[in-house]
Amino acid sequence: MGTMTMLLAEAAVALPNPDPIQPPGTEGITSIMGWVKWLALAICIVGLMVAGALMAIQSRRGEGGEHAGKIGMALGGVIVISAAGALVGFLMSA
Repeated sequence: MGTMTMLLAEAAVALPNPDPIQPPGTEGITSIMGWVKWLALAICIVGLMVAGALMAIQSRRGEGGEHAGKIGMALGGVIVISAAGALVGFLMSA
């Protein structure tokens, strides 16, 4: 069993690991990804504004604390959207 593990480990080390290269003629895809990222971040900003406005309105009624979770989710979305490229790169290299 140990010999098989060593053989598999040696085979994994011997595999080539080329850098990702964008194929010619696919520049439009990167433009679309940029637009989608911009739109997603704009939606997150609007969501934060709405959650803040609802928090301000409902704080007068004593219900303002409910929206802290919504703000946290919107901020989490901003982090994931902003770091999407880096996250995929990290996961692909692992």
